[in-house]
Amino acid sequence: MLSIDREIYLDIVAQALDEFPLECCGLLAGDPATGQVVRYHRCRNAAESSRVYTVDAKDQLRATRAADDDGLEIIGVLHSHTHTPPYPSPTDVAQAPDPTWHYAIVSLAHGEASLRSYRIVDGAVTEEPVVVGPAGG
Repeated sequence: MLSIDREIYLDIVAQALDEFPLECCGLLAGDPATGQVVRYHRCRNAAESSRVYTVDAKDQLRATRAADDDGLEIIGVLHSHTHTPPYPSPTDVAQAPDPTWHYAIVSLAHGEASLRSYRIVDGAVTEEPVVVGPAGG
């Protein structure tokens, strides 16, 4: 399960809208044992594309260091789909770097943001519940 504070969720949606028509991306920092997202790190989409994303290497390094400094871990990545449902594309699956991560996608395809999260292990995609609520649960 992925648990996201409402304020973080709103920041994710705002970024997706701000960067439209390009895909946005960012890293989720939190507790890997609970799936609780404590912080969202907006990252630049180095691909500058409406179809794919690449987390900027400098942004990834900054996010990882900030998480380490706060006793957190990067537990996943978020990106937007501008014209398709929130389901991992073949490219998303092929580029999934860590089987322990949450792969969250916010879609703007139908005029209203829709957020889903997945685990991707050896090419197998499994959807997981997402809870958006107050901090800590």
